[in-house]
Amino acid sequence: MEKNLKNNENHLQSLSNEFPIPTKKEWRVAVDKLLKGAPYEKIMLTKTYEGIQLEPMYLREDVENLPIINSLPGFPPYVRSSHLLGYKKKAWDIAQEIPLPTADEFNQAILSDLKRGQTAINLILDTATRDGLDPDQSISGRVGENGTSIASLSDLKKALNGVYLGAVDVNIEAYSSGYFFGGLLVALYKKQGIDFSQLKGNLGIDPIGELAEKGSLSISLDVAYDEVSKLIKWTSSNAQQLKAFTIHGYPYNNSGASAVEELGYMIATATEYINQMLERGIEIDTIATNIKFSFSLGSNFFMEVAKLRAARLLWANIISNYGGNEESQKMIIHGRTSSFNKTIYDPYVNMLRTTTEALSGVIGGCDSMHVSPFDESVSLPNEFSRRISRNTQLILKDECNLDAVIDPAGGSFYIESLTNSLADEAWKIFQKIEESGSILKALKDGIIQDSIAETVKLRKKNRNIRKDIFLGTNMYANLSEEPLEVRKPDFEKIYDTRSKEFASIKKDTFDFDSFDGMVDAFINGMTIGQANKYQRSEAVHCGIPVIKPLTAFRITEDFEEMRQKVENFAIKKGSAPKVFLANMGPIPQHKPRADFSTGFFQVAGFDVLSNNGFSTVEEAAEATVKSNAPIVVICSTDKTYPVIVPKFCKLIKDKNPETIIVLAGNPKAQIEEHKKSGVDYFIYLRANIYEILSGLIEKLIIADNDQGGK
Repeated sequence: MEKNLKNNENHLQSLSNEFPIPTKKEWRVAVDKLLKGAPYEKIMLTKTYEGIQLEPMYLREDVENLPIINSLPGFPPYVRSSHLLGYKKKAWDIAQEIPLPTADEFNQAILSDLKRGQTAINLILDTATRDGLDPDQSISGRVGENGTSIASLSDLKKALNGVYLGAVDVNIEAYSSGYFFGGLLVALYKKQGIDFSQLKGNLGIDPIGELAEKGSLSISLDVAYDEVSKLIKWTSSNAQQLKAFTIHGYPYNNSGASAVEELGYMIATATEYINQMLERGIEIDTIATNIKFSFSLGSNFFMEVAKLRAARLLWANIISNYGGNEESQKMIIHGRTSSFNKTIYDPYVNMLRTTTEALSGVIGGCDSMHVSPFDESVSLPNEFSRRISRNTQLILKDECNLDAVIDPAGGSFYIESLTNSLADEAWKIFQKIEESGSILKALKDGIIQDSIAETVKLRKKNRNIRKDIFLGTNMYANLSEEPLEVRKPDFEKIYDTRSKEFASIKKDTFDFDSFDGMVDAFINGMTIGQANKYQRSEAVHCGIPVIKPLTAFRITEDFEEMRQKVENFAIKKGSAPKVFLANMGPIPQHKPRADFSTGFFQVAGFDVLSNNGFSTVEEAAEATVKSNAPIVVICSTDKTYPVIVPKFCKLIKDKNPETIIVLAGNPKAQIEEHKKSGVDYFIYLRANIYEILSGLIEKLIIADNDQGGK
């Protein structure tokens, strides 16, 4: 045996001598030769929205001096996992949101989904409840909006009826109503005789995240901090597994922030909460273990993996500097697939997007995760879309066996380097926020809004020139698809029903002077609105912060609006605007640009009329005129354009001066001459497709209006 091993070593050494491993310098010489003088920095390096420059290749030498490279799972700074065994001991929780408007609907869905693979409850409260209002205190459109209407113990009992509460985490997105909802949840357990030690979950309190999203709060931050400190003091003695804070990355991500901006702002928010709780007499270990981080998971796969790993690194260092123990240095991470990049058109592609995003969440080490339904941008999810989202996680766990390996990303030269770079850049943002005074001060001064606006500006530029691709929207549009069924709540009916219900049950006046007193009041019939009215007198509404809110949007919205204009035009006129392709010469000569032009105009929903090509300019011009298309695209080669374009443009403009002539290509040396001949637009690989198509649509709409819309 020993002799065989020795022989193998000698054989490998011989191969190594015969086939020496090239150095990075030798590789660079070979690449420069292949590039033939093209700039290496422009062709081979990539600059991300995070300000990180990506190399085309990473070697051991790129990471060997990183301080994190020798860390192990379960040990500080927890880059590789907060747990010694990763997912081997316990897989991540499948915590799908079910944003149905009524308690009955939520209950029916959660019982079904828990039987089919969901492992944690993720209850999103509607706008009215989050504002601390009962249905009859709110208005139509807010009761049942973006979540479930839960304002009494009866509502909560109905929503969770049949759920074995001691076996699952109960996560609530309560925001400003977290203190009251904590009392309501405890009241349910007390009423049912369940030991508080079995109460596991999180109340989702995040006043700064809510302020960033909405621009104002219903209470002052001091009142919010006082309430949450009372809550934590009670739970630390009675229900230690019920946590208070959730730091949400969604307001930043959904507004277009980069990964380092999202992470930097979340860390800054967390330190603000730590400082406020320390001032109120709570120890650092108790505070840290009461904070969960909820990240958006975007489309840049490796960046998202690195973001979660970098987050654990930063959190461990921060809590360590506060004097926290090793257990409190472990970050609790929930992941939610991003809404920012989801599309209305070609919506089934959203399934593919969420799959890669969920994969990055698992490899990055999420403790729980929500995969958004593919129809989230269009309507409420149905049983099918919920099932696909839930099964995405189940496949990653049960079929891909991603719970069988501890930190599968560990040791990747690229991911380790990216993790370190991302942590450095996020730390710079955190330091900038601290220098400004606090996260609140940075929001008030517009520092955060301005930074994100710069990122959005670059994102839109890259989207418009299709450097960033969104399948089915700014590239490869599918004009034959059937739109999804739109399922929206009947807000008027929900408001009317719920308002009458609460107007009839609220007869008593309640008062309480402690958390336990509030729990008993809920058991005796108090509602969220009554608790809010009693606890928060008029005086506490002084000092409510007001800022310029972040603007949440989807990156494809402009393109979707453009296409909807064309669809409305088609309904009015009987057909979409036509684009005629003047394909010149044999098929090999015109086909590449004809195919490109077809895809270009289909992005906006135009009806593109193609053909097998024309042998003469006269034939092409005659066919163009007969088509009655307001737009014609000349498709051939740069070599033939100087002969074709002047003659074709003259024939077309003489017959119909209003015809818009487009040239497929970007022959830079010829452009000015072609413009003189009558070419109005040039389309090519990095052309601003949004600017061109939206401009054409506006021209056609104006022309139609000038003609009386006939």
